[in-house]
Formats: sequence, structure tokens, C-alpha cells
Amino acid sequence: MESRIKHHNLLVSNLLDEFVKTEMLNGLNLTPEHFWKSLSIIVNKFTPENKNLLAERKDMQFKIDKWHKDNKHNKSDIKKYKKFLKEIGYIENEVESFKIKTTNIDKEIAKISGPQLVVPITNARFSINAANARWGSLYDSLYGTDVISTENNADKTQIYNPIRGKKVISFAKNFLNDIFPLNNGDFTKIISFQINNGDLDIKLDNNHKTSLKNGSQFIGYTGNPNYPTSILLLNNDLHIEILIDKKSDIGKTDPAGIRDILIESAITTIQDCEDSVAAVDSNDKVLVYRNWLGLMKGDIEETFIKNEKKITRKLKSDRIYNDPQGKNFSLPGRSLMLNRNVGHLMTNPVIMDNNGDEVFEGILDAMFTITIAMHDLMKNGKFRNSLTNSIYIVKPKMHGSKEVQFTCDLFSEIEKHLGLKTNTVKIGIMDEERRTTLNLKQCIKIAKNRIIFINTGFLDRTGDEIHTSMEAGAFIPKSKMKEQKWISTYENLNVATGLESGFLNKAQIGKGMWAQPDEMLAMYKSKINHPCEGASCAWVPSPTAATIHAIHYHQISVKNQQLKNLKDNKKINFDDLLTIPIMKNPKSLSKDEIQNELDNNAQGILGYVVRWIDQGIGCSKVPDINNIGLMEDRATCRISSQHISNWLYHGICSKSQVMKTMKKMAKIVDVQNESSDGYINMSPHYDGIAFSAACDLVFKGRSQPNGYTEKILHEKRLEFKSKNKNL
Repeated sequence: MESRIKHHNLLVSNLLDEFVKTEMLNGLNLTPEHFWKSLSIIVNKFTPENKNLLAERKDMQFKIDKWHKDNKHNKSDIKKYKKFLKEIGYIENEVESFKIKTTNIDKEIAKISGPQLVVPITNARFSINAANARWGSLYDSLYGTDVISTENNADKTQIYNPIRGKKVISFAKNFLNDIFPLNNGDFTKIISFQINNGDLDIKLDNNHKTSLKNGSQFIGYTGNPNYPTSILLLNNDLHIEILIDKKSDIGKTDPAGIRDILIESAITTIQDCEDSVAAVDSNDKVLVYRNWLGLMKGDIEETFIKNEKKITRKLKSDRIYNDPQGKNFSLPGRSLMLNRNVGHLMTNPVIMDNNGDEVFEGILDAMFTITIAMHDLMKNGKFRNSLTNSIYIVKPKMHGSKEVQFTCDLFSEIEKHLGLKTNTVKIGIMDEERRTTLNLKQCIKIAKNRIIFINTGFLDRTGDEIHTSMEAGAFIPKSKMKEQKWISTYENLNVATGLESGFLNKAQIGKGMWAQPDEMLAMYKSKINHPCEGASCAWVPSPTAATIHAIHYHQISVKNQQLKNLKDNKKINFDDLLTIPIMKNPKSLSKDEIQNELDNNAQGILGYVVRWIDQGIGCSKVPDINNIGLMEDRATCRISSQHISNWLYHGICSKSQVMKTMKKMAKIVDVQNESSDGYINMSPHYDGIAFSAACDLVFKGRSQPNGYTEKILHEKRLEFKSKNKNL
């Protein structure tokens, strides 16, 4: 048994108690006694309501299941279905038009549109890299990805390939020509830059001088004005820095000495405590909070060996420039960081109450992450995160406006106990559950004084769609889901509702993750749709992807697009959201189609779960059935497990067929991971905890609350840790 210390009515892990006493509260005007007393009061006050909200979810699911059973012959009667959902409160009463009133919002959220990174906070290296991804090398990002083809000997090589380099430079300069056009000539013809009386003078290879068509795009430089070492440009509130060094390996091959182009990339970063982490006990939760503390104080470091060299990662300092008149100014060197807390469902053994029951993890995350962020407000660290003295918490997996109200009330109570001004803590609402989608406007109104973010998430949202409508029938194959009308309606409604509620120049409207970190050309071709749809940020899987995606926010003015959306005011058919994507004729599926779907889902589940259980990795690049690396977290696991559960329930496949498939895919996953250090094979015995967990997610999927994976994963991870204390 883990040793604990009692604080009021809380039984606290000694490890967490020591962290609070010796690390977390250092530099804050809070005593351990005040902190624990406050938390005790908050836990007592909010635990009953948290339980009530979960009970309401369960009750509504029971009623929806019964309705589908009683109305098997009226599946397409949207009017009747909608009336029923309103009667049980699943669809809430409409609210009158309003505008959000959130104040003290940092420009990275209110004004600047651009990529957003989401990283597991348990991995310090990833967290630091993400925060530092505010600026990215366009040359490096192009050189190392498939955006640049390997045709005509332009292979990606460790030693610089000048043929590929030439392609990279050509792409980059064409981009500059498009975004920062010259009065005459283009960037391939430039031989020098000079700052003259606040203007940027550009000399071409024919000795003619030129300038930017839009002179206001030039906002700064470094070095001597006659021989600058960099030129700083601005477009759509995003910066680009042209680095100049005629003696560098790249610069000496360039007529103007350009050695690289830096692009402002990951404008914001979500440091994740939820879907991308495996935090099941005291050791894990202390790691979560310690890394967040390091980020807020700016002293987090991670040392590792790469290519036999010792490398230490730290947070980058702000960047210093001269404005056109020669006066110094700075720009942030790091992303603005938000913290994603866990949802309302899970508890964690790090703290227990007097009855020996685990405390709700969402309450703990709120108290701890907000307290830790006070170091930023009090300027205790090397850097500032929020210049407006705000704390940004992204809240996932809320179901309807009552749960949003609960979160806002919780934040208010924490602010009161910590001595923070009302509405210091801002909220990001993740629109990823069906009940929140159908009541998004109501949810936003509840949080109108705090809200800074809404987004869409295809995977969780589809997982909830399947689970909620499990009794309605057999769902279409997962691969066809994005073609369905409800998905496009869901995406469009999110943007429209945000804009209607006053998000323009106030808050972020986000889009979901690009899951294929190695498929950057495909991302480059398709993800421009997100700013074109009026979304001010979109998730990317890596710093490199952030730099590539940042190009889109130069090509498209999100602000102009949002204004256009408001002017057009296109009507969205709400009823499309209620069209459940079930198969009209399940018997039309061939045996091969069924098996292929099972193979794909089972392989994805096993590839993710085996790392979660055996290694405590909550997010990683997992090869799919075609060996294409996909960024996987619990959302991908949720949709795949719910889809198989649905097909099992409706007789599309049998339990024996699914088990046979799981074993077949386990062998494939073992082969895919054979070179991974510490990997434990699932085959040929199939008696390991990871394989058992994957099977439970499928065979017990119908009984899991809202189809979530956390309960099974946490239980099995704790079992693995208990049996392998030496690992």
C-alpha cells in the first residue's frame, strides 16, 4: 500500500505531498495548510455534483437506448427523434443571441491565426520542443519532408544534398514572392538588403533597386542596417525572418546570402494532461504537475543522447530585433501554452477521501494546474507565458451546458480560494461529444466570460456518435464516416456558432489533428481547408508540421474569411446532425469488406494499447496496417473499439471472428515493434495484460461509459505496474 498523509478529509500520497511542500508552492503566497484546506473544501463541494452529472449521462443513455429499441421501424423519423431528445433534456432549450465577454486574452489567442500543437506533458522533451516550436526553419522542414519530391536525384540525405537544397530554396522563394511581392523583380534575383531611413532597400542582380510592394510588411531587422543579418517581415499577423549569412554553407550559395527562412509556426501549444498521457498513479501525476511547473517557471530541462552527443533541451528566450528606425523590440520565442485538464469521468488514486474513494481527477487537475500557473502570473520564472495575466485551461469531454457550468463554477471556487481575480482562468471547450455539439451555443453562453476556444475532433466525436446510437443499428465502415453529411454539418456548425457568438478577434475556433506526421505533402495540400473554413487554429502532430501548416495562414487571411462567413450567414440544417450514419443494408457488405474493417480497427487498437499498458506511452507514432505512421491517442482507440463493438452487437461479425482477428493483428503489431527497446510480444501466447486490455476494449465496449477507454486502460496499466515493479 502507498503511504499517505492526512490533510483535513483528504488522504494524500506522500509523493504528492512532498511535491506540493518542496516544489509547487515555493515562491507563491500560499502555505501548504491553506492549499490542502482549500482543496478539501472544493472536493467536498464538487464531488456530489460531479457524480450527479455522470449519473445524468448514464440515465440519458438508457433512455436513448430504449427509444431506439422501441422505434426500430422509425429510424429515419428525425422529427420524432428530435422531439424525444428535447423531452429528456438531451437537446436543451435554445438561447437568445449573445456575444462573449472574455477579457484579458493574449494576442496569440485573440488576434493571431496559426497552427496549434498538442503534446503529452509527461514527455518533457516533447513539451519543450512544442513550446519552442513558435519559430521553425522553413528550409529544414521542407528538406526533411515529402513536400519536396525526391525526383531527379533530390533524395533526402543526412549529408546535405545540394540538388534537393536547390528545390527547397526554390519553393521557399516562390512562397516569399507570393506573400511579400516586390515592386519589380523577385526574391531569386536579390543580391542584398539594406535599411535606409526606415525603409527596406533591395538590390537585384541587375544592379537595379526595388522594394516591397507593401512597405508596411517590413517591420524589423538584426545587425548593421547596411549589412543586416536578418530581415523581419509581417503578414496576417504572422512573422517571417529571413536569415542572412554569406559565410554559411547555404548562404554562400545564395546571391543574397540567405541561409534560412524562419516562420512563426506553433502560435499556441496545448500541454496535455489527458488523452495523450498515461497517468494512473502518484508517480505519473507528480510527473504531470512537475513538468507543468517547469514550463510555467521556465526552468524545465531535458538531457538526452543523440548521435553519441549529449544534448540538453531548454525553453528558448524571446527574440530581439530593431524596428525600421533602429529601436529595439522583442517577440516571443515560445508558444503561448494552454493546459488540457482531464474530463469529468475519471478518478485517480493520488488523493483519496475519508471513505477511501479516489478523488475526481478533473477537480485535482483544475486545482493543481491553476495553482502552478500562478508562478507565471507572479513572474516567478525566466519567461512570461501570458502577458495578460490569464490562465488557459482546455476542458475535454463535457456533455452539454450543465457540465460547462460545473467547470466554470469549479474555476470560480478555485479562484476564490487562491486569491485570483474572477475570470482569471479561461476555458477552452472541446466540441467532441454529441450532446455538446447539439447544444454548443448554450455551452458557450454559460462560459461567455471565460471562453477562449472551441474546436472539433472527428475521432472522439465519432466514438460518441457510435456509442450514443449503439441500439440504432450497424454503423457504416469507419473509412466512409468522413463522407457523411453529419460530419460536415458538425464542422460548419462549430465555426458558425463561434462567429455568431462573437469569437472574431476574441477567441480561437479550432480544427482537429492531422494524424500522419510523415505525410506532409498530403497535409500541405489538404489542411489549407481549415483556414479557408474560418478556423483560426488547427492541430498538427509535430513542430515540422506546424511550420508547413503555417504557410496556409499566410496564404489565407482567417480574419477576412471569418468576416465573409458572417456576411454570408449560410444556414446550417441542424437536423443533419441527427442523421445517424448506420447502414441501410448491412448484408450488402462482402466478407472481405468486413474482415478488412476488422483488421484495420484491431491493428490500430493493439498497436496503441500495447504501448500504453506496457510502457506508459499515451501518445506516439504508431504504424497502421499499411505501416504508415499515425499519431495515436485515446481518441483513435475509442472510435476503433466502439466500431467493432457496434458490429459485434448487430451481428456483422462474431466474437470468434473478432478474437481470431485480434490474434492475427497482434502478430503483425509484434513484428512492427520488433526493433523497439523493451517491447513485450503479445504472441504467441496472448496471455499478456496489454492483449487482455485490447480485447476488453472491444468485447466490453458497449458497457463503457460513453465508450471511453480510460477505465479499462487505467485498470490494466495499474495491473501491469503491480506485476512489473522492476521495470
